[in-house]
Amino acid sequence: MLWRCQWTSRRCARMHTLRRLRFLSHVDLPLSSPAQSSICRAHASSSRENLRQIRQFADKKKLALTPDVVCSTLSSCPSDLIALRFFLWCAKLPDYFHDRRSFDHMVNVVVRLGNRYGTVSCIVGELENIGCAKKAQTFLLLLRIYWHGGLYELVLETFEQMARFGFTPNTFARNIWMDVLFKMGRVDVALEVLKQTQVPNFLSYNIALCNLCKVDEPSKIRDVIRSMLKNGFYPNIATLEMVLNAFVKKCRLVEATQVLTLMITMGGAVSVNAWSMLINGFCRLQRFDMAVYLLGKMGDSGCTPNVVTYTSLIKGFMESQMVNCALKILSIMESKGNAPDLVLCNVLIDCFCKNGRCDDALGIFISLSERNLVPDCYTICSLLTTLCRLRRFSLVPKSVIELDTEADLVLYNSRLSYFCKAGLPSRAVDLYDDLIDSGFTPDKYSFVGLLSGLCGARRIGEAINVYKGIVRSGSDLDGHVHTTIINGLIKVGRCHQAIRFFRKAIEEKYEVDVVSYTVAIRGLFRGGRGHDVIALYDEMKGVGISPDTQVYNMMISGFCKDKDAKMVTHILREMVDGRIVLSSNNFNRICSFLSRSHGTHLAFGLLIEMRDLGLFPAEENALCSHGLAPDARIGGDIHYLIPSSLSESNLSSDASCSEDMSDRAVSVG
Repeated sequence: MLWRCQWTSRRCARMHTLRRLRFLSHVDLPLSSPAQSSICRAHASSSRENLRQIRQFADKKKLALTPDVVCSTLSSCPSDLIALRFFLWCAKLPDYFHDRRSFDHMVNVVVRLGNRYGTVSCIVGELENIGCAKKAQTFLLLLRIYWHGGLYELVLETFEQMARFGFTPNTFARNIWMDVLFKMGRVDVALEVLKQTQVPNFLSYNIALCNLCKVDEPSKIRDVIRSMLKNGFYPNIATLEMVLNAFVKKCRLVEATQVLTLMITMGGAVSVNAWSMLINGFCRLQRFDMAVYLLGKMGDSGCTPNVVTYTSLIKGFMESQMVNCALKILSIMESKGNAPDLVLCNVLIDCFCKNGRCDDALGIFISLSERNLVPDCYTICSLLTTLCRLRRFSLVPKSVIELDTEADLVLYNSRLSYFCKAGLPSRAVDLYDDLIDSGFTPDKYSFVGLLSGLCGARRIGEAINVYKGIVRSGSDLDGHVHTTIINGLIKVGRCHQAIRFFRKAIEEKYEVDVVSYTVAIRGLFRGGRGHDVIALYDEMKGVGISPDTQVYNMMISGFCKDKDAKMVTHILREMVDGRIVLSSNNFNRICSFLSRSHGTHLAFGLLIEMRDLGLFPAEENALCSHGLAPDARIGGDIHYLIPSSLSESNLSSDASCSEDMSDRAVSVG
């Protein structure tokens, strides 16, 4: 017998006494005799009525309990304690089992009882006062109710009270305890409970495996499976698929292959999902030889690959730049009668775009209507994002922008980004209004799109007011939002105001990043305040933000235009020390500057050092190898060392370099 009571005789005597004193619980209260009599009569009358309502079902032997009858009775019980007592009484009947609706109702009941009486022990004591003896079944049902309702702390308390009252939990109770420990994150304790369970059953191991798969513990999964097999239990196919997926997610494909072998050895039918998961795992690791081998084995076993299986292979080949192999797999799939679904079409559009084959991506998009497929938000976002990144706005079909698709916030933000980058700021502002009217709550990407649109439309006053409102609202902002308004002000020539905004962001400890500093440095140069750049540069490094290639090239560009040879030399030295590559435009600019300046021998030597370290753009290396010879005499005239192709007429990009750089830096999306 799995439930054992260590004090049976004493309990019987106590219950005999309780039956005699069932309705006299208030007899010892320090009240006057009339009050005592009144309370006892009221309590006895109430208890008799409650017991009569419960026992009427036993008297009507022809009444068959059904879930509907039980749920109706539970809902109409005069008190939560009576409802719990009735629930326990129904559970005693040999041919009745509570359904999910009953447990759902009882979760609210026990929560209210807990709020009223405080502890599980008190609830059990109140049940005893109305004739429900302390039995193992009472604790077990309370365990199930608390477990069903996710009341994990109360599960632990109930389990502890069971031991205190002398009951030894059976395997089912220990399984509940173990599952709760897993869900509370106490994995090692739960595994110890499993290890100490004297008579573990299939559910014991199955609960452990399911929970370990959710918390990504592949090593412990392996140990549990070994123990399970050692005790003569075999996981079912569904559990093994879950285990297989857990190993694949952690790229432990050796163990995943062993699980597949176990599934085949057990004689069960391996599903297409199991094969597809393992094939996908090998594709993610670019082990296409094994992926194709498994595809063949899958067919040999009588399992037919589906679109999901082929999608993993196609996506893997595409991401590895093996487009022809991917198209061959696609052709094989279609020849076997499998038509591409929307997920596969989205993968093809995304991968074609990333491989620079935008025309092929557009072809897939246009063919969706022929395949009776409706593009979703992911389809449009993928296409828009890539074409915007490549700045190929002319390829964006009008149908993509005006497509009547049920949009989500991500799609709205993608369209905002497109309108801002394509030079249609007014449409971006109108789209933001549509976003608000549709009931969406804008996020930081939405704010960036609105601010970019207002600044691009030269509605600067509105942009400033919107920015101040966003800041006052306390929204979760990052440096991108602050950078957008600063960049917008700089582009319309309001550099001093932009710097004031940047300084206020620093003082208020708003989140700013390296892009924010890049734009601020550009604003200082544009505002004729190049002498303040180094102070801002030192401040950036002081707060722990490392300058990137754009920052250094921005400063080289600005100091060359300011004809500050000392600062050009200083920045070149830092670029050499940090192994920062000089941009192509700056290479031309600095060569022109050196050819017209005197006293720049140190800067010229630094250029030679950069060339030797490979810090010139690749297209300039061959050009420099003749003009900047390692054995050049620094003391002589350096004009002859500058390549003749770098004439004044070829250096018309002074204004465009920093403009393009900052625009890329604060691009939306």
